[in-house]
Amino acid sequence: MRLDKFICKSTELSRTGARQAIQAGEARVNGEIITNEAAQVHENNHITLGGQRLEPRPFRYLMMHKPAGSLCSNVDGSYPSLFRWLHVERPDELHIVGRLDADTTGLVLLTDDGRWSFNITRPEQQCEKVYRVGLRDPLVANVPARFAQGLLLQGESKPTLPAGLEHIGPREVLLTITEGRFHQVKRMFAAVGNRVLSLHREQIGGIRLDVPLGHWRELTPAEIENA
Repeated sequence: MRLDKFICKSTELSRTGARQAIQAGEARVNGEIITNEAAQVHENNHITLGGQRLEPRPFRYLMMHKPAGSLCSNVDGSYPSLFRWLHVERPDELHIVGRLDADTTGLVLLTDDGRWSFNITRPEQQCEKVYRVGLRDPLVANVPARFAQGLLLQGESKPTLPAGLEHIGPREVLLTITEGRFHQVKRMFAAVGNRVLSLHREQIGGIRLDVPLGHWRELTPAEIENA
């Protein structure tokens, strides 16, 4: 973790205030004055500010049921930020794990633990994401096999990783993928001549969405461990 971020997480200082304190020589790491705000530190280091030992606040892990017409962003843009539905202290310390398009609903994870979110999103982790997909046309018989083999999407040089497809209705499927390429789900169905009309994420790893639209809750220890 960056030193300035560690100080923010351990005090009431803003990022600007933390940087000013560091540049003024008030921060020590294991007894050494550090004036580089980007210096990497660990919570096990002995870190002081103005002679006082710092202890970071516990990490937070949340799930939210994202509404359509909202942005996976900390600030409003062309649509309102999903943070409008999140009522917690210091929301600016949280970041979103696995973003969704503005028109997509479903499970979004939020945390201030960068290592946890990195482990979820890195491709080697093979973290499964499950989407309920509404389609314009009925599913063609060979599409599940094509998804399982991997598809070469337009503008890409490597095919997608194998994906699972379960037919649950005339024009509705459950799609399981382990990647997060740009607009991946929509592009996969476009590659087989279909179109996504609705998209809803139900699950990330071992975490399954179980709160109403626009609501959120803290994750359980088991969910945090099994993400």
